[in-house]
Amino acid sequence: MRLLPTGKLHSYAALAFAENFTLKDLAPAYPEAKRTPRELRYGLPSGGEVFLYPFGATVFHDVPEDRRAAELDRLRAARPGLTTQVIREELAVCEAPQEKAGFASGVLVMDRLTEARSEIVALTVAQSAAMEYYEKLVEQMFARTGTLVERLEKSGTVSLRTRPLHRFIGEAISIRSEVFTILSLLDKPDEVWDDPIMDRIYSELRSEFDLADRYTSLELKLRSVQEALELVLDVARERRLFLLEVAVALLILAELVIPLLKIL
Repeated sequence: MRLLPTGKLHSYAALAFAENFTLKDLAPAYPEAKRTPRELRYGLPSGGEVFLYPFGATVFHDVPEDRRAAELDRLRAARPGLTTQVIREELAVCEAPQEKAGFASGVLVMDRLTEARSEIVALTVAQSAAMEYYEKLVEQMFARTGTLVERLEKSGTVSLRTRPLHRFIGEAISIRSEVFTILSLLDKPDEVWDDPIMDRIYSELRSEFDLADRYTSLELKLRSVQEALELVLDVARERRLFLLEVAVALLILAELVIPLLKIL
């Protein structure tokens, strides 16, 4: 195992919320921040910096705990309705000149922590925290789907009500779309292409947080949930169609029988 070299240590602490952020709406509350389509980024007078991402995550770089609390209060004032339960992810970075980029004892080592590199590190930590939020959400959906399928297996039928199933399928599609478009885990940031060392660091980060495999697992589970729900929905529709056919047959029979009864 590679030993941790001597150098300057940096901390990155990410928080992922259930709600997404609209950077355009947050910008007026952070006039000092630099806004890009990907993030809001601003420095603190006391040192350190904060990143805000549209997929509902914030990252504190070298910000003490007491200052983080103050910045979270500021965020809640700018974005009312934020949930109190959050997903946390942390990473330590060691800035050590002449050292090869990579992980040592769970710490990311690099020769220089430039502004662009810090941005990539913060983004990856934020993505990992947001991914964990989606993983828990999808696990809950997976359990709900399992209950529906188990009921179908035992009784051979499902409820006639299809509206809840439609909503459930819509929820699965919506989450799948968010994972695709907001996290953009398969897209390599432009900054990485201009810095070979950052390219290596980015690959190490993705490997450390297991982002690619977690993303694939999420996508497969969401697809499985959607396919299972569509199967249950088809069974419900077939049952409704059968009952409708029975009702039509009974009406036709009634039309034939009633005149005969009048004659008799």
